[in-house]
Amino acid sequence: MKKLRDYINRLVDHYRANRGTFIFYIILRVMVILTMIRCIITRNFESVAICLLVFILFLLPAFLEDVMDVSIPPLFQGIIFAFIFAAEVLGEIDHYYVRIPGWDTMLHTINGFLFAAVGFSLVYLLNRGSKDFNLSPFYLTLVAFCFSMTIGVVWEFFECGMDLFFNLDMQKDFIVQEFGSVTLDPANNGTPILVSNITDTVINTASGETFHVDGGYLDIGILDTMKDLFVNLIGAVVFSVIGFISLKKDKSNKVTDNLMIKPNEH
Repeated sequence: MKKLRDYINRLVDHYRANRGTFIFYIILRVMVILTMIRCIITRNFESVAICLLVFILFLLPAFLEDVMDVSIPPLFQGIIFAFIFAAEVLGEIDHYYVRIPGWDTMLHTINGFLFAAVGFSLVYLLNRGSKDFNLSPFYLTLVAFCFSMTIGVVWEFFECGMDLFFNLDMQKDFIVQEFGSVTLDPANNGTPILVSNITDTVINTASGETFHVDGGYLDIGILDTMKDLFVNLIGAVVFSVIGFISLKKDKSNKVTDNLMIKPNEH
């Protein structure tokens, strides 16, 4: 217990060295505590568990710095904290994913940008510290881009799995007014049959329940997945271009300085 307490105190001292990040960190923690109290009062224990998860995730950047002996820039840490809070507390607990159009899209774009920065940093550290490993700026940024897209794809696999096995609807539905389907081809020739100008859909279940979808046909997550991967790609491309230009000119800039994980100077 004493070791854990000493470790947390060390993390707090680390954050205090970057005053702006520390203040932002404290504000977010207070907001999470208030949210957790509200959830306890309303007996929403699932959301209480999410709040506890957020507290653990807030410790992750400093934990990685300590374990990997690297330095994560204060701005990068602040973005990570904001991303965690926006995704878990605002998105999941306060239902911003449903209430605010584009909330999920915004977070997936930031996710692509952040993980491109993480991939870029990790490969850059390896490239810089190894005599046998030397990538050109193009291949280094290509690896960073692929790293970000891989994380995005794995996350979509996770969402799909949660929807299939736990019926969570993490892949949000879209209402569409037309679609083409070879299943509707009476001749079974693989010819897509276009169904257009859909005004509403009625769903009947074996148990006798009936659901009415007003405005069109209910697309089950496909468009959401493709949209998420596309905006992830945009975020990854943006950072990859910035990183490539920085390496090509053989000099750093404010963006890469504030978003790149660096080895600790001893």
